[in-house]
Amino acid sequence: MAEALAQKLQAALSRQLDGAVVVRDLARLTGGATKQTYAFTAQEGGSARRLIMQLTSVGEQVNSESEMTPRLNGEYDARLTMAAAAKGVLVPKVVCILHKDDGLGSGYVTEFVDGQTLGAKISRDPAFLPAHEKMTEQAGIMLARIHSIDRATVPFLKEHGPQDQVRIYRRLVEHHSYRLPALEFGLRWAEQNVPQRNQLGVIHGDFRNGNFIATPEHGIRAILDWEIGQLGDPMQDLGWFCVKTWRFGGSRPAGGFGTREALFAAYEKECGRTVDVEAVRFWEAFGSVKWAVMCLRKGLQYTEPGRRLEIEQCAIGRRVEEPLYDFFNLIEGRG
Repeated sequence: MAEALAQKLQAALSRQLDGAVVVRDLARLTGGATKQTYAFTAQEGGSARRLIMQLTSVGEQVNSESEMTPRLNGEYDARLTMAAAAKGVLVPKVVCILHKDDGLGSGYVTEFVDGQTLGAKISRDPAFLPAHEKMTEQAGIMLARIHSIDRATVPFLKEHGPQDQVRIYRRLVEHHSYRLPALEFGLRWAEQNVPQRNQLGVIHGDFRNGNFIATPEHGIRAILDWEIGQLGDPMQDLGWFCVKTWRFGGSRPAGGFGTREALFAAYEKECGRTVDVEAVRFWEAFGSVKWAVMCLRKGLQYTEPGRRLEIEQCAIGRRVEEPLYDFFNLIEGRG
């Protein structure tokens, strides 16, 4: 199977790069719910370079039964990445977008960026301590640049304002008919405290520790995982970055390695706009509720027709109480 995949990739790259390309050492790196990631070496004439292929089975349709937030397919994921690069956001350079006739499915190829992606390593490894201040500043700058992307350049993004987000996650819980009092409280709190903001713009949607590549020498080198990019409240990205789950045991709120104040200051300096601290607090609190819903969905996926019982999904599902505990601590002033 790997050999057949390599042959298809080789043919696709040879067509798109206008020259013979030999693919070597194709290896699957990670498996997720929406993407398959492969590393390989592309030999072009006398030169060789390391590349990454991302494949996704995600389409553009919203799940009408649960009204799930739509995810981007491979082409749109790549085009959003390219739009971010044009604004100076650190991203892996897109080499090509795969076509339907390539026989590989929806996806794209990028340059390989060396570094660490494990959130716990980035937030707690002593080797990264000297880079933490720089990384906090970089995170604020990158978010400001993402939020400056002209929505006209990414017309495929769906609009999901604050009220839409709360309504969608309520519908997801109702779809599964699995009741937890703490989760119900979190949803009601969100419904009562949702920001009445109409300042929507391009957002990453999953900007957090664990979704970027970093090194102790350079700090953040590339922002990854753009597949849930959307038109939403920019404060959502800032709040999600501070959700306790994504601190991976780090002692500071911004990604586990920085302060909120430093993150906000870098953001404001880069874009010239004031951070709405109360809105960020809402998104940080609601972020824990959202993650609890995601854990619930993972844990119950095996009940859906055609789904297998998988240990990884069950392990995520059993963590549903953790983000809810974080939610209560935050709204009670202990976050």
